[in-house]
Amino acid sequence: MRNLRNLMTGMIFLVAGPATGAGVYEDMIHAVNNDDTQAVVRLLQRGMDVNTVDPKGESLLMLAARQGQPDMVKAILSARPRINTRNALGETALMLAAFNGHTEAVRLILAQNAEFNHPGWNPLIYAATRNRMDVARILIARGAEVNGQAENGTTALMMAAREGHLSMVLLLLEHGAEINYKTPSGHTALGVARAQGRREIIDTLTRAGAVE
Repeated sequence: MRNLRNLMTGMIFLVAGPATGAGVYEDMIHAVNNDDTQAVVRLLQRGMDVNTVDPKGESLLMLAARQGQPDMVKAILSARPRINTRNALGETALMLAAFNGHTEAVRLILAQNAEFNHPGWNPLIYAATRNRMDVARILIARGAEVNGQAENGTTALMMAAREGHLSMVLLLLEHGAEINYKTPSGHTALGVARAQGRREIIDTLTRAGAVE
């Protein structure tokens, strides 16, 4: 009887033990990518490390933020992941959510005190690049630095001008974007708009006082 009890105890331990191994990791990635929130919750409850990253440095939260499904983001956030982890390209989960225009994911991640005014490429620049107006408004309302600069000096206004996003240009100017800021290499918002042939942007910036 004692040997049977010991055997049963060992079997319970094997079933309820931490979720580890390549197979479990693949199951988790599959669950996140297929919006299977219940499977993600089960794996996290079994001990799957919420801060696990793939070969590109992408965490579970980053994968969920890129997909933008609120319930999935909530499930992963409930396991208290490292919010500001960066992937191989230097992107955070908040940046990925901003780039893809997932407003609810942006709100959820910001609620966990995610960084948004960090040096270099930031969520507002990412939002401006893709004309994610709602995301930009959320970030600005939270205190995002409108004139924050990427490593090469690029600003949100410059990216909006380059991509031809007039509504974003107007929003950024309304909130204090420096219209004549020049990067160390000599680029301006007006200059990049001219290089891309963005006539409407060129006219708007010129009327607002932009010079090269």
